[in-house]
Amino acid sequence: MLNGFNAAVQALVDDGKVIWPGFLSPEEVQLLRAEIDLRRARFQAAGIGREQGYMRDTRIRGDDVLWLDNDDQTLPVPILARLEALRQLFNSELYLGVAEFEAHFAVYPAGGFYKRHLDQHRNADTRVVTFVLYLNEDWHERDGGQLRIYLDCPQSGAWQDVTPLGGTLVLFLSDRFEHEVIPATRERRSMTGWFRRRAM
Repeated sequence: MLNGFNAAVQALVDDGKVIWPGFLSPEEVQLLRAEIDLRRARFQAAGIGREQGYMRDTRIRGDDVLWLDNDDQTLPVPILARLEALRQLFNSELYLGVAEFEAHFAVYPAGGFYKRHLDQHRNADTRVVTFVLYLNEDWHERDGGQLRIYLDCPQSGAWQDVTPLGGTLVLFLSDRFEHEVIPATRERRSMTGWFRRRAM
């Protein structure tokens, strides 16, 4: 089990990805789930692409999202401060040049999915490290909803599935790993985002 920010840095160096169970306690997961309930009416259907290429397509993804301000002081858990500490550590130890992060809550209904994709937009390299923090209660492998991370080259056909257990943090290099969200039999919740370089 991964333990500590420095271990996360080393895993990112060694494997390009990090799976960190217990990043949040069960109590913290519950607090953030309650916050999602409070804000649920403000969520919107997620889209794909950026700027002129932005569109909604439920054949590709089916989640609802709510973007968060990086200085949001109303969250009941200091999760944004922890993400900022990770950003600073990645810069000081790995010289990634990530100047900021962006994050949103995501809710997938039962049967919701996100087809295989790469997080780095075409002709843009601002997204450096992707993170997904799971906010599910009493999740079992049979519930589905795994994050499937395709390993290295697409031709290899190899992947790693991550069960979305509450409190688990997943990080990976945005330009390296294609990934998808497998449909689940129940609602699936997370906080998702990216450590980013500023656009030139």
